[in-house]
Amino acid sequence: MLYVLIVGFVAGLLARLLSPGPNNPSGFIMTIVLGILGAFLATAVGQAIGHYGPNEGAGFITATIGAVVVLFIWNRLVASGTIRDFNR
Repeated sequence: MLYVLIVGFVAGLLARLLSPGPNNPSGFIMTIVLGILGAFLATAVGQAIGHYGPNEGAGFITATIGAVVVLFIWNRLVASGTIRDFNR
């Protein structure tokens, strides 16, 4: 469990550094959640295309890429007004 939190934090932190913007969800917990969601997204897509087996998960690099995609989706939802930006 601690490993998941650490990898999630680092992947989320790297994703936030790679795609800075005013609509980023901020905070320690949100960074961990961003990284973990990115890992889940990368695992789901990887398993759907046959890159990962049923009992395999995404690696650190693909978790970071997944977190960048999650962050992009977040920014688009805030920009369109679908969800509220809590930082303002």
